[in-house]
Amino acid sequence: MQVAAGSPSSSTTTTTTIASIAAADPDDDCISGSNLGGSGGAPGGTAIQSWWESISKARSRILSLASLLSSPDLALLADSDGPARSLLDSPAASAAISAALSAPSSGTGDDPLCHWLYDTFQSSDPDLRLVAFSFLPLLSGLYLSRVVVSSTTAAINPPSFAGFEAVLLAVYAAEVKARGGKPVLVSVPDLSLPSLYHYPRQPTASSARTPPRPSVGVLSPPLEPQIAVKSTKRACVVAVALDSYYKNISSMPSRSKIDLCEFVAAWAGQDCPCRHEFDDEDANPSALSSSPAVSASSWPHIRISSQENREIGGTAEEMQKLAIREGPNDNHCNGKEEGSRVLRRGSRVPLPWELLQPVLRILGHCLLAPLNPQEVRDSASMAVRCVYARASHDLMPQAILASHSLIKLDRSSRKVAKPKTTSADAPTLNTPSKLKKPGVFLVSR
Repeated sequence: MQVAAGSPSSSTTTTTTIASIAAADPDDDCISGSNLGGSGGAPGGTAIQSWWESISKARSRILSLASLLSSPDLALLADSDGPARSLLDSPAASAAISAALSAPSSGTGDDPLCHWLYDTFQSSDPDLRLVAFSFLPLLSGLYLSRVVVSSTTAAINPPSFAGFEAVLLAVYAAEVKARGGKPVLVSVPDLSLPSLYHYPRQPTASSARTPPRPSVGVLSPPLEPQIAVKSTKRACVVAVALDSYYKNISSMPSRSKIDLCEFVAAWAGQDCPCRHEFDDEDANPSALSSSPAVSASSWPHIRISSQENREIGGTAEEMQKLAIREGPNDNHCNGKEEGSRVLRRGSRVPLPWELLQPVLRILGHCLLAPLNPQEVRDSASMAVRCVYARASHDLMPQAILASHSLIKLDRSSRKVAKPKTTSADAPTLNTPSKLKKPGVFLVSR
């Protein structure tokens, strides 16, 4: 459905303003009719023309969205000074689009909202592209969760997700074009040097004979063009889309980041107690060894007395920390917690390392970026702990190391953010109440 490029009132006002300026100074080349038409002249006319074209495109997309969602309130955003930015920051528009995308019948090939997101992403306006980027976490979460659910249920006619896949393939194709068939490389410092950040001023004889070679690691291999989302390439396509989202994450609203954190926690699907393993260390360091569920007597294969051999007993305690703990239902960290089970927006999905890499980068930004609100940090904190628990059970060393590091950084940043008691509140014992007189020493000659 094609909609006009703007409201009649705003279009008439802008045309009248430009005409009045041109009549006041007809010799000014910056606003002449030839420049507004885009043929030659000073660059000022080209800037005005491109600005007006971007405003017209944004208004057209907003009006078509309002007609699509049957929401007249969204059409008011078209009259703002920056329509695309207003649409990106509008909570009402976000709630309406999220509700439409979360409908059970969404994501098909004839879904009009997926067509709208696809056309919006193909726009040349960067602000409109950011609007499409902001819904990638929700779209990716719904897509992966529904694919897994449909594969587990033996359905005769499996549902189609061509609408979701079209948007993901559009982002994937744009990233393939941007990379130009080259891999993403990362430089690794030479560990044979005495410091990672300083080179020796005077090279030694051994270093002169064998100069250090720069080590380069492949962060992402070259991307292959895809015309359809195959089951073997599904994780790669979603990972590339999330990597593109991460490159624009500084412009994303908070609700988009929260959507991703909630879906990542659902993808991990680990509500076991081991996701709070590091949080218990601060509260009670001895709780791990003294709790009945983790005590040595509850493990029949580890019963070693420390009085007989302290060294072997210490080793057993360390190995005991690495063991998979049983929940209250005799399930290996899959039982319910001491309360109601956490409600998730998605479902548990396979998490290969290529998908976890952009996810962990996004979680790192949500945890450590200084301008993020507290609700974003809390959502990311819960998500990274679920990823750590999942990686511990799946025995993924890269994911364990990365998620563990993020948890430690999160804990340290929260410790620093805690308010400290001032010296006026707590009296110090070593501070004298009165000033002492300087001592006088008698020296005999």
